[in-house]
Amino acid sequence: MSDLPETMQFIDHGAGGAAEVLVPASGPVPSPAAGEVLIRVAYAGVNRPDVIQRSGRYPPPPDASPYIGLEVAGEVVALGEGVTQWRVGDPVCALVNGGGYAEYAVAPAGQVLPVPDGLSLLHAAALPENYFTVWTNVFERGRLTAGETFLVHGGSSGIGLTAIQLAKERGATVYTTVGAANKAEVCAKLGADAAINYREQDFVEEIKALTGGNGVNLILDMVGGDYIGRNLKSLALEGRLVQIAFLQGPKVEVDWTPLMTRRLTFTGSTLRPRSGADKAAIARQLREQVWPMLERGHALPVIHQVFPLAQAAEAHRLMESSTHIGKIMLEVAGG
Repeated sequence: MSDLPETMQFIDHGAGGAAEVLVPASGPVPSPAAGEVLIRVAYAGVNRPDVIQRSGRYPPPPDASPYIGLEVAGEVVALGEGVTQWRVGDPVCALVNGGGYAEYAVAPAGQVLPVPDGLSLLHAAALPENYFTVWTNVFERGRLTAGETFLVHGGSSGIGLTAIQLAKERGATVYTTVGAANKAEVCAKLGADAAINYREQDFVEEIKALTGGNGVNLILDMVGGDYIGRNLKSLALEGRLVQIAFLQGPKVEVDWTPLMTRRLTFTGSTLRPRSGADKAAIARQLREQVWPMLERGHALPVIHQVFPLAQAAEAHRLMESSTHIGKIMLEVAGG
């Protein structure tokens, strides 16, 4: 690392709080430990867990960087001991364990992926968090297969648009919920068979009508709250509900009778606490199953807006407004 600078710019969130706590700061360039690579960051993605961490409600795991940022793309500039699958100079994207809002970030080698042929570093940086999350929850935990029906809430989010496109690519019928007509249009353009405006329609009744009263085979939900009971009513016999967040809260009174009478499955997961081995296994599946789609120009991430790194606070305000469609990104060094 002798040719690298000793210090770098990163975004500090101090003791946490509202978006304005995000400020540029200077600190040492991290060194890759055994099994890690150091990436000179071109772009970093902004994700809902970043907002929750900034607010003080999502502390990082003990062995992770204390700084915010879960996905990056850029160039490998140093290798930790034992890393043989990457070379200095490789263009990559990576799911990092924190510290993505910075000029340099370390990533476990198993969580690093090549930039898909034909994609820019900007689009590559928009892949890891959403595609890791959707793959493991929709196709591994949720077991979605061709010919099944699938409902994803929050269809215009990064997660939602990823889920719509990947599910459609793999032969499912896809429904989604959105809060505005322009969001419904984008979801339909990207493959949703129906986009339900939850401000104007009851998604339970709409799903009943769309499925001839049968319900859907799988639901991916990040809302929680009263959606939990409503989701149970919207599932078909042997249906599966996968929970990945609780934007409206995790505590609610629910009638669990359908769980037994319709033999439903209710499961969920969160990505960050999973082991490096788990994340590396997901990365291998993405490279095998999803990267070929991306290289054909299918199921690509949708970029809503790119902010300079120093404007991370503005990026978080946009995330919290929920007016965006797709990914919010930070430009660090470009590329």
